[in-house]
Amino acid sequence: MHFTKLKTVVIAALLSATVSSFTLPAYSADLIGFWDTQRKGGNSFNKTPPDEAYFKTLAATGATWVRLTFSKWRGEDRDFLIGNADHYRSLREKDLQILRKTLDAAQAAGLKVVLTSVSLPGARWTQQNGGKFDDRLWESPEYVEQAVKFWTDLAGELKDHPAIAAYNLINEPAPEKTTGLKENASMEVLEEWQKEHQNGTRDLRAFYQQLIEGIWKVDPATPIMVDSGYYANARSLAAWPAPLADTKVLYAFHMYEPYDATSAPNMKRKVPLRYPGVKTRYSGSEVIWDRKTVAAHITLPFEWARKNGLSTNRIVMAEFGCMRLWPDCSAYLTDVMDAAEKFQAHRAFYAFREDEWDGMDYELPASLRPGQFYWLTEQGKQNKIPRNGELMKLLKKRM
Repeated sequence: MHFTKLKTVVIAALLSATVSSFTLPAYSADLIGFWDTQRKGGNSFNKTPPDEAYFKTLAATGATWVRLTFSKWRGEDRDFLIGNADHYRSLREKDLQILRKTLDAAQAAGLKVVLTSVSLPGARWTQQNGGKFDDRLWESPEYVEQAVKFWTDLAGELKDHPAIAAYNLINEPAPEKTTGLKENASMEVLEEWQKEHQNGTRDLRAFYQQLIEGIWKVDPATPIMVDSGYYANARSLAAWPAPLADTKVLYAFHMYEPYDATSAPNMKRKVPLRYPGVKTRYSGSEVIWDRKTVAAHITLPFEWARKNGLSTNRIVMAEFGCMRLWPDCSAYLTDVMDAAEKFQAHRAFYAFREDEWDGMDYELPASLRPGQFYWLTEQGKQNKIPRNGELMKLLKKRM
């Protein structure tokens, strides 16, 4: 080989190797591309870390992603990974090892993971806080700084993990809750609230922007998923004055409206509310819920996206569901999925094989009453629990 040509080849090879050594893994650059096509999955909100068999079973439904929270797991200290939500200092190493192992299991099963936290510094999950809503994060810049540090630390540890498809910064935030704002107030009132609190401690957009700036100092590749306000309500997102600055952001809402009918308290009524036909307060007035009302509600975030120049594939219906023993759950799930399908929407049903609550475990047949589920679980006989529920068959057909 001619020497000059050989030298050129050698230099080119060395340059290639040098560039490669400073380049993020190939999957990192393509992470936002995962969300360019419709993705369907399920939520994992278990009290114990799921194993590979769990994730493989979820993947067998047709799911391509799982929205996974670690906040319910038992950790070194009071709050898993955070240590103590009263004052965050650093990640708990043993907890981090458990999380890595769980992410490895999801990766082995072929699932992408959207990692979400139910608690943050100054915002401990109500169910782990004696039933009291923790409002400190929305009152104090000190806790915002701690939340930024927590997510920056975590992103720095997980930035190269191939399972991660997005960081979902906090599950169902509600900075509005203690301000007197009604969740079902009119859109005009919701928009006015946004203006009133702009750039304050309760400005969710400003809060997210601070977290994102911290994360992208250590991990500029991984997309961020942000829940809208008032427990990820679609109307709260539609009231935002504008999207966040970066293009690698996904905007999430949760779909349980009409909550009065789809949720656990309805099952305690002597005569449960029925769908279609249930009447509730909504947007400052009363509405009757049917497939058109459901579709109109789900459409709001997508209309907001289009109005603001966002692709609708940046909107995610990150939770949807209803009580499995509610007689109208099948009809409701069908209408919700039909409405989301109009936009080829990303979605994840709530929830898959939750280990401490059977209310929305769609694999369970209607013949299995809650008492039986809890008894078999407590006896360590989970393998005796029947999993031939019609609702899961419905979901699988639509996956």
